[in-house]
Amino acid sequence: MSQDGLILRYGCNPHQSDARAYSPSGKLPFTVLNGAPGYINLLDALNSWQLVRELKEALSLPAAASFKHLSPAGAAVAVPMSDALQRAYFVDDLDLSPLATAYARARGADRLSSFGDWVALSDEVDQSTARLLSREVSDGIIAPGYQPEAFDILKKKKGGSYVILQMDESYAPAGPETRDVFGVVLEQTRNTKAINTDILTNIVTKNKEVSSEAQRDMLLATIALKYTQSNSMCFAFDGQVIGNGAGQQNRLACTDIAAGKAEAWYLRQHPDILNFKFRRGLRRPEKINAIEAYLRGNMTDEERRVWEGCFDTVPSPLEEDERRAWIGQMDNIVLSSDAFIPFRDNIDRAARTGVKYVVETGGSVRDDDVIAACDEYGMLLVITGVRLFHH
Repeated sequence: MSQDGLILRYGCNPHQSDARAYSPSGKLPFTVLNGAPGYINLLDALNSWQLVRELKEALSLPAAASFKHLSPAGAAVAVPMSDALQRAYFVDDLDLSPLATAYARARGADRLSSFGDWVALSDEVDQSTARLLSREVSDGIIAPGYQPEAFDILKKKKGGSYVILQMDESYAPAGPETRDVFGVVLEQTRNTKAINTDILTNIVTKNKEVSSEAQRDMLLATIALKYTQSNSMCFAFDGQVIGNGAGQQNRLACTDIAAGKAEAWYLRQHPDILNFKFRRGLRRPEKINAIEAYLRGNMTDEERRVWEGCFDTVPSPLEEDERRAWIGQMDNIVLSSDAFIPFRDNIDRAARTGVKYVVETGGSVRDDDVIAACDEYGMLLVITGVRLFHH
């Protein structure tokens, strides 16, 4: 590190060649153990670290995030996985530690988006997690520490250039946060609002029954939103994000994107898909792409020819009625919103994807309409009074 801070590979784009990271206090809160981070790497690293740190504090479980372009593609805590989920995540051949389980969940929810991700882990990285990471395409990792054997595994990734950052767990930034936009400095107090069970007390629907598992998922989804580019809506279930709709200009689009990802997550656990007969020697990324193409459908003749070449036995299409019947089994899903829900159409869309619990800010002129919609579907709605925009 130079006296001017940490010199970065480049800024947001390669032609922005002069880039560095520095702290007004003179000491950065992380150490570069391997590789050379870039500007976007550090944006993802510092945001994702806050996410996993807060998940660990709120839920007292090892936490992981798979970050891409300033939003989590997935986030999870260490909840044991079913056999079907392990198969859907391509980790049924591994003996996973709790931390590795958290990352497998975070990575597996939206594998297309997680390709080339930034990894954040709340705990010291063990060999199990490093072995899992060694076979995934990823740009870098931030964690509070690394077991020596785990570090030896990770530093071999990307031909020895894999970026490995060690975060100072005790670090807390001082003062307001600032940003320079087009020569203008913007300043604000940091978003230090604690997301814990205190924000879940104002239940405004007729249904007021909430399990401990649902409460866990409500906090998980809401903490994930705190570090997702707004507007955003997040679906969670079973200790993990299953669909994150980020950065749209209207909230219904966020809901639709998140719901679509959640449905795809569940469809990947369909027995027909779990039992695909792939061609011998087909690599894991190719299998993943083949599954996604199957879920999308509408292939051109050339795309279908390449797709069929992935299989020993070409699978039959999943008919629409069978697809809808499978998705119709989804239940007890959590939906959290980073701001108020302005219209009931978001609730109508969420109901098709098994949402039973909704967390939102409240304060819309149509709050009564949204509450009524939740009552129609038997949902539980919590109004937090806390907006969590992140830009």
